[in-house]
Amino acid sequence: QVQLVESGGGLVQPGGSLRLSCVASGRFDSVDDMSWYRQTPGKERELVAQVTNAGNTNYGDFVKGRFTISRGATKNTVYLQMNSLKPEDTAVYLCNGKFRRVINVEGASVTKTYWGTGTLVTVSS
Repeated sequence: QVQLVESGGGLVQPGGSLRLSCVASGRFDSVDDMSWYRQTPGKERELVAQVTNAGNTNYGDFVKGRFTISRGATKNTVYLQMNSLKPEDTAVYLCNGKFRRVINVEGASVTKTYWGTGTLVTVSS
């Protein structure tokens, strides 16, 4: 089992910045892609940003250069630096990761996706 814990959310004024963190713990041997999604009531969950194990990144169209996703040195941590925040960025931000665990001596492995419970970001004056 893998646990993902997000932190860093809060109330910020329009134009302000926040840095979200997500730390993974539990039983796994390696981490593949890690991502940030966001969820608001009545809307589908949408991808904010994704970073692969190789460091390649992908962002939602609405980000438009305002956010930056990065991995920690130990690869089990992912950050989201959010600048120039807008009221429409208000949402619960959830961390997601693909975790691989070796299951036998031949090196066979299984990969599962886990989600955190989210951290609330509110952008309001």
